[in-house]
Amino acid sequence: MADQPEKPTKPTKPVKPSKVAELRRRYEWIDHLLRAGQSYTENHGDHYAAAITYFSVLALFPLLMVAFAAGALFLRRNPDLLLRLQESITKAVPSDLGTTLNGVITSAINSAGTVGVIGLIIALYSGLGWMANLREALSEQWGQRKDPPKLLRKMLGDLLALIGLGVALVVSFGVVAAGGLAKTVLKLVGLDQVAWLNPLIQLVVVVVGLLANALVFLWVIARLPREPVTWRSAAKAALAGAIGFEIIKHIMVFYLAQITNSPTGALFGPVLGLMIFIFTVSRFLLFLAAWAATAKENMVEKPPPAPGPAVIRTEVTVGRAPSGGLTAGLVGAGAVAGLLLGGFARRRR
Repeated sequence: MADQPEKPTKPTKPVKPSKVAELRRRYEWIDHLLRAGQSYTENHGDHYAAAITYFSVLALFPLLMVAFAAGALFLRRNPDLLLRLQESITKAVPSDLGTTLNGVITSAINSAGTVGVIGLIIALYSGLGWMANLREALSEQWGQRKDPPKLLRKMLGDLLALIGLGVALVVSFGVVAAGGLAKTVLKLVGLDQVAWLNPLIQLVVVVVGLLANALVFLWVIARLPREPVTWRSAAKAALAGAIGFEIIKHIMVFYLAQITNSPTGALFGPVLGLMIFIFTVSRFLLFLAAWAATAKENMVEKPPPAPGPAVIRTEVTVGRAPSGGLTAGLVGAGAVAGLLLGGFARRRR
């Protein structure tokens, strides 16, 4: 039977890359965003954001009470500065939440002498728990998965980080308050009636507010992780965070206005709105950390693991000895061969 000719095989078409893969190859910023989103998901960003929200709600009011009670004691001779700091904090959150925080701060200022040691201990305990969770979440986004330090060293580091964040917030609110003084200064020098200066002052106030927010984001992203990270990546993320934070505030103003229209929303609106606002900002902050950690300058390829040590084993194989029957047969065959050879040799002689 003759061999049949083989049918020609069709050439395989090259696999066409997906639209997303093509966009990632063409635009580096899209690839960076997708890398950050993958890193955020793999490092449990939503779970950490929920933990930060929980501890933030517990720690916010005690910290505000103690901070402004102490501020009222130290700034007795300068109540205007304390009032401007209060206004800066209430403006940093959506309007309804600002009203709630304003009431807490006012109560803290009025009861400055009665906060006492117990209030300080409660605020310290709540603040350390909140800071520990925030630092763990940021460290996870940066891929810092080493064993945590010992308890006392960890608590001391969290305390210093909490104080550093407090200083950064005070500086930020102070910068915002200083920007708000521009109109007062113009009024004092008699230039408040100049038409073209008002838009310029508004622009200056917005820019100053963005820089103040960027300062806080920079400190949080670069210095709150357990190990220091690069300032370059953190600075880019901090600037994006300052702009994104303002967008989140405006969205939350609209959202909170919607949920507080109902009777239930009016009852639970402030607390519910505070939790939603903190959770949204926490997710945004952790995504910024993931975005900074997945920048090109931080994407260091890990070398392949070294092979294990070679183990040389010498194996000696010992053959099995012949059985007794086989030995007897071989001896008999040898004897017969010897007799035949001997008879053949005698005949030749």
